[in-house]
Amino acid sequence: MIPRYSPRDLAALFSDENRFDTMLEVELLAAEGLASIGALPGDEVARLRPRRPVVDAVFVAAVDEREQITNHDTAAFVDVVQAAIGMPEGAWVHYGLTSSDVVDTALCHTLAKAMDIVVDEATQLRDALTRRAAATIDIPITGRTHGMHAEPTTYGAKFSLWALQVDRDVERAKRARTAIAVGKLSGAVGTFSNIDPAVEEYVCARLGLVAVPATQVIARDRHAEVLYACASLGTAVEQFALEVRHLARSEVGEAEEPFTVGQKGSSAMPHKRNPVLSERLCGLARVLRGYLQAGLEDVALWHERDISHSSVERVILPDAIMLTVYMLRKATGLADGLLLHPERALENLTTGSLGLVFSQSVLLALVESGMARDDAYRVVQSAARRAMEERRNFRDVIEEDDEVPLSNETLATAFDTDRLLAHRGRFLDALTWRV
Repeated sequence: MIPRYSPRDLAALFSDENRFDTMLEVELLAAEGLASIGALPGDEVARLRPRRPVVDAVFVAAVDEREQITNHDTAAFVDVVQAAIGMPEGAWVHYGLTSSDVVDTALCHTLAKAMDIVVDEATQLRDALTRRAAATIDIPITGRTHGMHAEPTTYGAKFSLWALQVDRDVERAKRARTAIAVGKLSGAVGTFSNIDPAVEEYVCARLGLVAVPATQVIARDRHAEVLYACASLGTAVEQFALEVRHLARSEVGEAEEPFTVGQKGSSAMPHKRNPVLSERLCGLARVLRGYLQAGLEDVALWHERDISHSSVERVILPDAIMLTVYMLRKATGLADGLLLHPERALENLTTGSLGLVFSQSVLLALVESGMARDDAYRVVQSAARRAMEERRNFRDVIEEDDEVPLSNETLATAFDTDRLLAHRGRFLDALTWRV
């Protein structure tokens, strides 16, 4: 991932230094596990950990240099580790293992840690949206369907629904974390031909992983599940950001991204305050969905393994998780800092809509008065069209219509915003994690 979208903590987690360090820990634990069942000399294995090389930039460079000869990165890694530890003890590094035992187990360990961060950041976004929901549940705003004025809703209803969507994604991320927190040390095709299953249990237990049956590689539907959790979170962020973009349009003006001192919205037009963060988040969500497609294509491999997935995963797994965390953190800041304009929202709801948002209420009042529904619909539809063409308030047009036998009291009820929003509290009731 390019530095612009790489959170430092995630970049460190997916660095070559951490990757090799985790692989080295798997190797040492495997040797210790073998020694614990008497398969390796315990005195020699005991000297491995004290001689554990420091995995730093120099170590990574040594592996890269060795790979120029081996043309195999794991073999190069093992060669460098053995050379650093020395013989005869170094001979027990990678004993009975195949590359995927080490690489896959280390990768899953790293992905599990990364998903812990994803879950935490997603929870923070959910909570930020929840706070805004509670604070704005009583502030009316025009609800829109197909981009057109529909009926009144509230800012809080919008925030509640976004929070609920993110909460579902929190649960998806937790399930993906469970799915990926696994390991295998079962040899070339997963049959434990040269290593005891007890070693697999030993290593996985100490890494906080669950040992699972596998071929030579851990099944890639687990990795695809991680990518789906990331893509779904990205889409939830996009849902929020897209609405911000719409509400920020000049002709709407009901919300606005925070604008900091010194910020410039346009290099040419000083008046501009473009929703650039929301646009960026919508764009990055597309990238995440692309990673999911590649991850799904990694699931089907030849026989007990091939490495068609390997090159893909080196790119998409770190990038997807880094991008997800970047988006979640930015979205949380946006949720906390989003500027709302209730006065403009009320103006759009009343004057701007010409009162047409109450058309269903008038329709139902006419039905209750005894008029056939289709007849009532045609009466209201015709009045609504006149209001739009003449740019007049819908209620005024209705009151002048001889086909509308409704009292002033009935019309007042029909055009009552509070009545339409009487059940808005149900949105908050659904946020069951609120304290």
